Parts: sequence; structure tokens; C-alpha cells
Amino acid sequence: MNKNMNLELNRREFLKLTSAAGLVGTGLGGMSINAFAADSVNLFTWSAAVDTVKSHANAFEKKFNVGVNYSNSPWAQYRDAGIAKLVGKAPVDVLWVSDAWLPEWVESGWLAPINKYPELMKYNADTADFCVKSMEYKGKQYGLTYYTDYMGFFYDDSKLKKAGITAPPKTWNEVTEQCLKIKAAGICEFPFMLSMAKESWLIEFITAMNYSFGGRFVDDTGKAIMQDPQKGAAQALQWVVDAVQKHKIISPACVEIGELNGLKSFGSGNHAFAMLARYRIRTLNDPKQSAIAGQVKQALMPAGPKGSNATVGWLRFYGLTTQAVADKTREANSIKLIEWFGGKADGKYTFQKNLLNDLGSGFGVNSLFKDPEVIASVNAYTDIKIYESAQKFAKKKDTIAPWFGEWDEANGSLYQSAVLGKSTVENALTKSASVWTDLAKKA
Repeated sequence: MNKNMNLELNRREFLKLTSAAGLVGTGLGGMSINAFAADSVNLFTWSAAVDTVKSHANAFEKKFNVGVNYSNSPWAQYRDAGIAKLVGKAPVDVLWVSDAWLPEWVESGWLAPINKYPELMKYNADTADFCVKSMEYKGKQYGLTYYTDYMGFFYDDSKLKKAGITAPPKTWNEVTEQCLKIKAAGICEFPFMLSMAKESWLIEFITAMNYSFGGRFVDDTGKAIMQDPQKGAAQALQWVVDAVQKHKIISPACVEIGELNGLKSFGSGNHAFAMLARYRIRTLNDPKQSAIAGQVKQALMPAGPKGSNATVGWLRFYGLTTQAVADKTREANSIKLIEWFGGKADGKYTFQKNLLNDLGSGFGVNSLFKDPEVIASVNAYTDIKIYESAQKFAKKKDTIAPWFGEWDEANGSLYQSAVLGKSTVENALTKSASVWTDLAKKA
């Protein structure tokens, strides 16, 4: 067992010892005096869309005459706060879960599958396939999604026109060609904006590129193939290395640029192309937040020589805890709450539509693309048809596993090393595969 795994186990043991006493003193508990009432359900989220969550919870209380004890924590602390609650047996019935944490939280015994609840499973028929797969682990499903999105490919139409380019690139070779043309015209020094800083967004960027080149990090059995020059990540990573080192169409400072700073740089008019989370286009076309508002358009992800328009998607979902299932009343109330938030409320996808209107958040509900209110809302800042078309190419990350966090940390450093020319693509991916294989064996 390696040092990192020892540290992780020690952290968990620490949480077991301290959570029960620490929750009250730190405010992580956040529950009202009714938290243990039989007719109440305990909801824990991170502190996003708080007013929207409260409003929808209040409507639930009036509809079912069931109390909702709502608490939240900032995103930066949410995962640890959630683990502390779950390990310490604090009252949590329903909570927000990231797809990246699913295997770990299931293996830890904290989440219960929802397969036996037909009132929840019926929503799969109206849910994007990659969303359903992202909520599954070892053949069981663990929640309903309320927020879904994917990595998008954007371009500044005014810069393309200025360079005499009439259509966005359809392949990565065309991306290179158009960037070189824009650079030669003096329109911008680094036409392509790609964030490569070591943060949670990095895996999304590189997985999207990997998929579009037809590559994988691991195969369907979970075996590392990222090092395979034909089936792995080599072609995608080599494109980035060449873009930085050879063509100089991506700044070498990309390894220090996080997603948010990349968004700001693109929105300031410094680039012609960018890979960003799909929902960012609302900000980019908002004249109060962007210098290029009205000029930003979305295109399908460019395809590699042996690839497609595939991109990576992600989601957040409402999960059911095992402690809720242990009590029949809490279980029944929790199922109602999950459907109210993750499915329909009084026959409508109210919560998803509220998030879209308030924040521009994406959704995994197929029928919402035909909803007149949704169409009008999205078309105010982008084309809903390209939004829908690109989402059909979205796939879940193939690296989601109990050891994902440890591998991701090592892989990010290896990618940066290759981008900066400190390592070859082959060496970086060989080492990454070795880390994955070692972690899988020790797990």
C-alpha cells in the first residue's frame, strides 16, 4: 500500500473519530431541531442555487406536509463535509453527489441504489444515455440527475470572418490550420485557449480531446490503455504538445491557466477558439460580462483522424443514503423528495427549468429540448439545436473508479510535463498507465 493510500485511510479514521463531536461545533451539522422528526427529510447540498433549492423545498413541504431540513456547505469543502456527516451518522437522507465520487461512496456503504423504486426509474426513458450510465455502478443506479453538461467547443465568429474563414473547423487538423491563419494575420497571438492547470476541470478537458480523437484512458474492463499508441491518449496529447511547442497556437502558460481564468481570457477577446464547459456560453454572450458578446458560437467538437465529434459529459445527482433506507418513513419521504427535485414536480421538470433560467445550467432531460420555454431561454444566448446535437455525442468519463482521485492527481502532473516538453508523450502516458494499474491492484 502506497503512501497516498495510507494518508487517505488515516484521514478517514480521523473523520470517524472526530465527526460526531466536530459537527456540532463547526456548524457542519446545520440541522434544525426537527432533523430527527419521523415526518421530515434531511437534505444536504453544496451552496449553489440556494434560493432556488429553498423555494422548491418549500413547495415540497406544502405539497406533502413533510418537513425538509436543508443544510449546505461551500463546494470547496462539500466533499469532506459530506464524508464527515456520513461517517459520523449525522442525519442525511438525500444529498447532492458528483459522478466522480460515486464508486468511492458506494464502496463506503453510504449510498443506496434506487432500482427498486419504479417512480424514480421511469425517468430513465427521458434521460440522456450518458447520464444514466454516469449514475450506475456495478449494475445498479444511485440517483436522479438535476444538472448535466459537457465540454463544448466555441469560436469567436468575428475573428474567423476577419481572417477570411467562413465556417468553424470540423477536424483537429482544421483547427490547427485555422489557428495558424489567424495567427499569421496578427489577429491574436494564441488563437486557441485551452486550460491545463491542475484542477478538477483538467480531466474534463483532456478526456474530451481523447474521445474526439477516438481514444480511451481505460477499456471497458477498467484496464489501462492510455499508453496504447493506437487506442489510447497519444494522438490527443500529441496535438496539444504540437500546438504549444511546434505551432505556438496555444500559450505555454496554459499549464497555469484554470478554467475560470481561461473563460475570462477568451471573453476578453484574446482568442479565436476555446474549449469550455457548455454552460459558459451564456456568460460569453452577455454584454455585461464579455467583450465579445454576440460573437461567440458553439460548434461540434472537432474530430481527430480516427475519431468523431465525441466529447465528455458530467453530472450531479440526488443520491439516497443507506441510513434513510433503514427507516421506512424517511425512505418514503426521501423518494418523494428525489422525484420532486430530480424528476417532475406536479407533472413538470420545474427544478431543472429553474436552474436553467437562473444560472444557465444544463439538463439531461431529452424532452426539455422541445419545451417552448426552454427553447426561448436558451436561444437568447446560443442555438439550442447545436446544444442538443453536441450533447448527443457526450460520454461519461471512463476513469471513474474508487482510486480516480489519486490517479487524476498524478496524471495531471504527467500531462503538464509533456505539454511543457519535459517529458515525451510516450513516457507520460506509460507512467500514467503504471499509476492506474498499481492503484487498481491495491484497491
